[in-house]
Amino acid sequence: MNLFMFIMLFTIGSLIAALLTEAFKKALDEQGIVYSTNFLALLMAITVGIAGSIAAYIILGIPFDPVGIICIVFMAIAIWVGAMIGYDKVKQLLDQIAELH
Repeated sequence: MNLFMFIMLFTIGSLIAALLTEAFKKALDEQGIVYSTNFLALLMAITVGIAGSIAAYIILGIPFDPVGIICIVFMAIAIWVGAMIGYDKVKQLLDQIAELH
C-alpha cells in the first residue's frame, strides 16, 4: 500500500464510518436502546477500515502479505481516530451555530 492509497482509503473510510455511525445512532435512538457513542464509532470504523481495505486489495490485485495485513490493521485504527475527531468537531460546530441563533 502506498501513501496515496492510504490517504484515499483513510478519507473515504472516515467519511463512511462517520455516516454509518450517525445512521446507527438514529436507529438505536428510535428503538430506545442505550449505547456508547464512542464504542459505536469504534465498531463502525473497524468494520469499514477492514472491509474497505480488503476490498481495495482485492480490486487492485494487491497480495495479502504480512506487511499488507499490518497496513489493514493500521487503516482501521486511523479511520477510527479520523471518524472520532471528525464527528466531535462537526457536532461541536453545529452546537455553536445553534447557540448563535
